[in-house]
Amino acid sequence: MQLTAEQKEQVGRWIEGGAKLAEIQQKLGDVFDVRLTYMEARFLIDDLKLKLQDPELPAEPAAAAELPASGQMGEPIHGGEEQWEEPAGMGDGGMPQGGGLPQEPSGGGAVSVGVDTIARPGTMVSGSVTFSDGKSAAWYLDQYGQLGVTAEDPGYRPPPADLPEFQNQLRSEMKRLGYY
Repeated sequence: MQLTAEQKEQVGRWIEGGAKLAEIQQKLGDVFDVRLTYMEARFLIDDLKLKLQDPELPAEPAAAAELPASGQMGEPIHGGEEQWEEPAGMGDGGMPQGGGLPQEPSGGGAVSVGVDTIARPGTMVSGSVTFSDGKSAAWYLDQYGQLGVTAEDPGYRPPPADLPEFQNQLRSEMKRLGYY
């Protein structure tokens, strides 16, 4: 695809303005009547030695979309800022009302992770965790892949040394179950 010098300059201005590849592809068709596939547009940008701008990430992670009221499980964990609170729709002790029984915990260390045979409503996968101090919590992964943990005792925070072990055991369980 051969573009005139003016068209090349315009593509450069669109990129400087923060346009994404699909927008550039659309504008080429609308403004210059040049119809390209997405891949052809990608090659054009490479041939012109232009670089698309990466979107700026927000300083604070955005809050997760709310789960449906029937499956709402509390606040998700973002990065290292854990939020432990009693979820809506949970019975005494942080266990789901009328939910399934969790599988036997895996591993033999100070932290043990179990996976529910049937995921709680509003989650992709859920289970339980017992920390080294003997306290338990329910965990879940929502449809966005965000981890949420709710403790049986309101305000409870697990020992900081247990969190990496919890994450490693959870990752192992997810691999064993074929989630990644």
